[in-house]
Amino acid sequence: MRLATWGAVALSAVILGWFFAVTPRFGSIREASPLGWLLSTWNEQGDFEHGRIFPFLIAGLIIYRFKELRAAVGKGSGWGLVAVVVGALCYAAAYRTLQPRIAVAGLPFLLWGSAWYLWGSKVAKILAFPLFFFWLAIPLPSFQQATTNLQLLATSMAHHGAGWCGVETYTQGTDILPVKGNWKPLSIAGGCSGIRSLMALLMISAAWAYIAKIALWKKAILFLSAVPLAILGNALRVTSIFVIAEYGDAKWARETWHDWSGLLLFYPFSLALLLGFHSLLEGGLPWKHPAGKQVRRVVVSRPEPATHLPPQL
Repeated sequence: MRLATWGAVALSAVILGWFFAVTPRFGSIREASPLGWLLSTWNEQGDFEHGRIFPFLIAGLIIYRFKELRAAVGKGSGWGLVAVVVGALCYAAAYRTLQPRIAVAGLPFLLWGSAWYLWGSKVAKILAFPLFFFWLAIPLPSFQQATTNLQLLATSMAHHGAGWCGVETYTQGTDILPVKGNWKPLSIAGGCSGIRSLMALLMISAAWAYIAKIALWKKAILFLSAVPLAILGNALRVTSIFVIAEYGDAKWARETWHDWSGLLLFYPFSLALLLGFHSLLEGGLPWKHPAGKQVRRVVVSRPEPATHLPPQL
């Protein structure tokens, strides 16, 4: 890489770091930088705890395609400046409206446009998904309002799921109560609605679809499959709490198992279903040979029997 290109990269990094990480421009009293505001939103209260994984996941996706990136480096294109201008306009709009999420949303445009300008369209094409994947880490306005419908859905599914397991319950809003009264009522709070699990599974399915060797429309289906899988997995997790409370230790179910069931039940179950769905989209099952591939058969040749026997002595 030429020295001028390295200089441009260093200068771009300094400028972006100054405006996005150092200079306080946003917040109620303008004390937060755009990235500082974003870090503050990755918390349990905002249901975006998984946001801290994004920088590492994006770096991993870029490293995964690093050999292709090196081979794709070519002559830069002025079209990249168009994307840079879009990112700069997003920052200006965010500053005028005091909406830091708009500035953060413009950051992928700045990075992508800079790569396009310096190394050409092939590099920009490879970097498009890893950079704009960052959008999934930006909390949306009034995001938590979506938990209301999910709470009602989780309550209904858990109530019916518990009934299938022989646990008789009835509901009052988002509270589930035992008919026999042998354990305390359990409430499906915002955290149990499945919104956190849904967003985390969307993040995983998006990265999974990116590296999957399938058609584009199949990638889109694989990504969107995270929605029903997350709802189903969360319903199974909540149902298991009621079943354990009915047939086992109610205190252990509502405390210990409630805290660990996501890690021990939801994610293994959801990821297994995601793997199976991916295999179906490929046209086969994980333990079978994919469609279109032939198994190489090794044929051992045997010596032909002799047609002329040696003379008898």
